[in-house]
Amino acid sequence: MDNKDEPKDSAVNRRAFIAGAATGAAVVLAQQASVASAQETVKPIVEPSVQANTRPASDYMVDIFKSFGMEYMFSMCASSFIGIHESVLNYAGNKSPEAIACTHEEISVAMANGYAKIEGKPVLVCAHATVGVQHAVMAVYDAWCDRVPVYLVLGNTNDAAQRNGDVYWVHSAQDPAALIRDITKWDDNPASITHFAESAARAYKIAMTPPYGPVAIVVDDHMQDEPVPSNLRVPKVAVPSAPSGDSAAVAEIAKLLVAAESPTIIAGRAARTPAGLQHMIELAEALQCNVVDTRQRMNFPNRHPLAGGNAASADIVLALEPGDISNQTRAAHQRNAKVISVSSGHLFQRSNYQDFMRYAEVDLAVAADAEATLPALIEEIKRQTTANRREVFRQRGDKLATAHAQAFERTKAEAANGWDASPVSTARLSMELWAALKTEDWSYVTGWVNWPMRLWDMTKHYQYIGRAGGEGVGYHAPASVGAALANKKHGRISVSIQPDGDLMVAPGALWTAARHQIPILMVMQNNRAYHQEVMWFQREALSRGRGVELTNTGFGLAGPDIDFAKMAASMGVGSSGPITDPKDLAAAIKRGLAVVKRGEPYLIDVVTQPR
Repeated sequence: MDNKDEPKDSAVNRRAFIAGAATGAAVVLAQQASVASAQETVKPIVEPSVQANTRPASDYMVDIFKSFGMEYMFSMCASSFIGIHESVLNYAGNKSPEAIACTHEEISVAMANGYAKIEGKPVLVCAHATVGVQHAVMAVYDAWCDRVPVYLVLGNTNDAAQRNGDVYWVHSAQDPAALIRDITKWDDNPASITHFAESAARAYKIAMTPPYGPVAIVVDDHMQDEPVPSNLRVPKVAVPSAPSGDSAAVAEIAKLLVAAESPTIIAGRAARTPAGLQHMIELAEALQCNVVDTRQRMNFPNRHPLAGGNAASADIVLALEPGDISNQTRAAHQRNAKVISVSSGHLFQRSNYQDFMRYAEVDLAVAADAEATLPALIEEIKRQTTANRREVFRQRGDKLATAHAQAFERTKAEAANGWDASPVSTARLSMELWAALKTEDWSYVTGWVNWPMRLWDMTKHYQYIGRAGGEGVGYHAPASVGAALANKKHGRISVSIQPDGDLMVAPGALWTAARHQIPILMVMQNNRAYHQEVMWFQREALSRGRGVELTNTGFGLAGPDIDFAKMAASMGVGSSGPITDPKDLAAAIKRGLAVVKRGEPYLIDVVTQPR
């Protein structure tokens, strides 16, 4: 309202000023619009991409993803795959796949990794083909090293004539998949919708044929808007059966194992499925021999009487989808023992990244999927086993069971050390969790702390998902959330013991868990340091006769201390802590489990001993 004492001419001048200012603002806006129009850095919203009565190609693409049984789409939103994203939401009704919002592409891929380890199949992961892939590379490498199927769709503007402005140019590439070609099984850049359909089906088959691995399809953003030809159908996908060992090789392996006096099985990524875990138990019990589980997967129940030991005195070592066994092969040959390798890794290798490990001089190498080979091997062992050998096996099993029981008692005694210490011992943290979980249907969705593998009773395939394949920092938090999403429909309680440095790489995984109500109990192992690197630094300094007083410089996460409970709360995740007194753990875990059972995430910040 105008001031009553203001002269009339002043009021008129004021109105004129306002009108002039508005006109000036309009001129400025028009100038800005002209500049924006010249650069065309943003696709005009008012311009329809397809006619209202036509079906866009992205709808057809989503139908293809549906045919693969993909339940989710993990992505950090981006314009280059906006057509697919819109089709998922509006055409598919945000169901199969359901869009899961991630705050970083590394989180998207790591979540897909954790999900696949539980469900045994991939989800859809979409990313910008340039900056998005650059963010995602570490997580793709983890999946590659871990032999996990991850299905990537990379949005790109293939035609230079359609790159309107600076942003389109810097967000496009001539060969977008080049950045991850060394760490994927296969990629393609389809030139048409028909080409896309065939490549999409081929990619799924390749990802799901052992050895599993990531695949990538580049999708042009404008292709997503093209009308779909009426005669185009969704291609049928028949995933090939896993390659198994030939009968002659299987018979030879069985012969060697049945005749052995002290055989040992080394399992790397042998059990891909629940059936694989059962086959591993059958194999060990048929021979009554010990199983050394390298814990890259849930290969064998950790409290089984035949679990544990080593291969130091074995006369036959059977390595199933192993990692680095070069030391075992050298030691075996020194004692005139034999080593057999059954691995799908013999079927596929790259030459740049050195995840294929040191050359191992095995005596018999079978290029086949171990899990697929186990049923035939078990039957052949049973066929060749006589009554006399069966008695030998029984006596051997009794000795191994006694040794296993003694080792477990030593482990419990070791875990009791520092039971009441503050900061909290990692063994106590693990056992307080176990006390609360042991009567529940639970899934341990990290592969970080060793105590659960030594002390908990793990018998089911989903109760342990293994470590990060490439040991990349930033894997555990999002992979845990992805695994928890897979567990959600089964009603399982997902629990993660989460390293602090790892969470700091990808804390946005907490927001995704809250946003999509993914129930997970995340318990921090907050030792306030990158402790593995602390140990390396201390070892290096001491070997040179130097001090370790500056350990916290570059290796510590203290000063200021990170309050992970507040971090979680800021993203909508319920939380407790920081906890320094072990007596407070049980109550915090009880509170957390109650929240998780309601279908929500919860974080407990526990300040712990280094290891």
